[in-house]
Amino acid sequence: MDQQRGRPVLVEFWDFCRPNSLRTLPYVKAWHARYASAGLRVVGVHAPGFPPSSDPEAVRDAVVRLGIEYPVLIDTGLELWREYENLGWPARYLWGTDGCLFEYHYGEGGYRETELAIQELLGVEREPLAPLRPEDAPGAALSPQTEDIAGAYSGPYEAGGVWAVLSGRGRVRTNGRELAVEHPGAYELIAHAHSTAGVLELDVGPGVECHAVCFTPGLVALG
Repeated sequence: MDQQRGRPVLVEFWDFCRPNSLRTLPYVKAWHARYASAGLRVVGVHAPGFPPSSDPEAVRDAVVRLGIEYPVLIDTGLELWREYENLGWPARYLWGTDGCLFEYHYGEGGYRETELAIQELLGVEREPLAPLRPEDAPGAALSPQTEDIAGAYSGPYEAGGVWAVLSGRGRVRTNGRELAVEHPGAYELIAHAHSTAGVLELDVGPGVECHAVCFTPGLVALG
């Protein structure tokens, strides 16, 4: 960081096995593409929260697969994670040109606020990115989702989306849909237009391990 003084730096803590990190990633990539030439430095810090994402080679493969072009620090031992005293994934910190913290955000959301803060530090003005999902829009009404559940899970839930953290190679079947598992990571199993109460039926095939089932928020259903 001492080599970055004089330019704003966006530090994003993430994990390729966490759905919330993957849902935030397109915004971070877009900010890099939009503002690197104006002086913004984006740095990803990969902090693993699941066994598959603790493998540095798996992280390197994920960086290539996900098309990340900015530098990524592999924080396998969570040393930097603890220094920042993070509360969860993802976590982003925007540092000013003087090395002082200018803006931060935990979890999904706050994209417009972060981009406007980046513009303020760079002294540029342009229309911020449009929300990539309806639930990302400022002021969107979201319903609380079911808490993440460790291991393979089948049963009731309420959420906008259902994901599974999977490793190995093989197939899983969920509510009549078959999904190929070709690399470790978070796989989206079910997507709803609004927060929905449903029942998950997950069958994990040979060669695949399910580390957790995760749920993402959805819009409040009207009417």
